[in-house]
Amino acid sequence: MDWGMKNRLAQLIQPDGHCFFMPIDHGYFQGPTRNLEKPGETVAPLLPYCDALFVTRGVLRASIDPANAKPIILRVSGGTSMVGKDLAHEAITTSIQEVLRLNAAAVGVSIFLGSDYEHDSLLNLARMVNECEEYGIPVMAVTAVGKELEKREARYLALCCRIAAELGARVVKTYWCEEFDKVVNGCPVPVVMAGGPKCETELEVFRFVYDGMQRGAIGINLGRNVWQNPHPVAMARALRAIVHENATADAAFDLFHTLTRGE
Repeated sequence: MDWGMKNRLAQLIQPDGHCFFMPIDHGYFQGPTRNLEKPGETVAPLLPYCDALFVTRGVLRASIDPANAKPIILRVSGGTSMVGKDLAHEAITTSIQEVLRLNAAAVGVSIFLGSDYEHDSLLNLARMVNECEEYGIPVMAVTAVGKELEKREARYLALCCRIAAELGARVVKTYWCEEFDKVVNGCPVPVVMAGGPKCETELEVFRFVYDGMQRGAIGINLGRNVWQNPHPVAMARALRAIVHENATADAAFDLFHTLTRGE
């Protein structure tokens, strides 16, 4: 592995081998998502607790202070919206020159296995890997399911993750599921957990994150379950305790309540 690739991965994955990525890229298909209407203001108090931001180039330029930022994972696939026909019909939206100009530590590309656009999205990933490997930039594959959330089960996600790794992704972002170890064990590159739709309770979030970490995930890529919570900073600190301090779900829940009582 080249020095540049090692260096960029080291910016994202911390010395303990774990990571906490904060996605704020939801607007690329959802528009002004609740609590993300002003993404710079939303993310500013959360920066001390995450290891990297997952963001589009437009929001990065407009909302993130380059003098006070975390390593950037640049969202480079898109071209669909919530009101369009099919969220899976994505293309590459951002050039390698732009990735370099914005000094991204990595890029993120969605893949949609089982959709009408499976082939297109997998080639999007492969093309981006081809370009980014030349410059030592890691590609994170995002195993998206569009509106079909029932697909989030181990057999399907294991298929997605393994194919993403086979195509050259250096990291794979996927959903937690029952028997999550089957997903991780079949993927030869690091796996990080997505949050998906907002959970009903904080403890529900802490439990799936803890379980996934115990089953081999290296970290999380959670957004809505943090910045849509009434206490986003407490949520971020509690999640960081699980990811980087080996806290249990119950310990994280206790920390969350201790922090919220002090607000």
